[in-house]
Amino acid sequence: MNKVFLLIATLGICLDSFSQNDSLPSKSRQERNKEIARNFYQDLWFTNNTDRYVDYVAEEYVVHDIGDRKGVTEPAIEQKLTADLFWDNGSWDSKINYQIAEGDLVATRWEATFTPSTMMGKLMIGSGTIPIINVFRINDEGKIVEIWNHRHDIDTPQTLRFSLQGLLIGLVIALIPTVIAIRLKRKLKAISNH
Repeated sequence: MNKVFLLIATLGICLDSFSQNDSLPSKSRQERNKEIARNFYQDLWFTNNTDRYVDYVAEEYVVHDIGDRKGVTEPAIEQKLTADLFWDNGSWDSKINYQIAEGDLVATRWEATFTPSTMMGKLMIGSGTIPIINVFRINDEGKIVEIWNHRHDIDTPQTLRFSLQGLLIGLVIALIPTVIAIRLKRKLKAISNH
């Protein structure tokens, strides 16, 4: 009986040791991936080191953005061009709130605060803070190969633009029956006067 107990206990210790050793590389990979994501933000969005995009993004990656941009394959240079557009028109004061990693995915919740310095920056981008959640899939080589981008645009001037656009479309739609009613009223008045 003691031999059976000893055998079971030894087997349990071996299995436990195997599972702990198996999870260590996964944990270190997750920490590595979080660091890659942090450095990506630091260089492209927190400081103007956009040439460093090649250190973080695969030659091509897939982006899932808000709106219609879902599953679009882009060259890595797009990350630099997007960051440069903002840096050329203003400055950033941004920070990471937290990160979560699981497997090859890293989710980062950050706040982007943009201050425009050009007319284009003021008109097209606007100023303010916007909360963003990005999820990166990072391959074994340490490169971002997929990005899910979730911005809280309702907190930006974009909301006003879309509201005004909706209002104008609504007014045009409402104007059509109004014009028809005025024309019919004139016709009826002309018929009743004869």
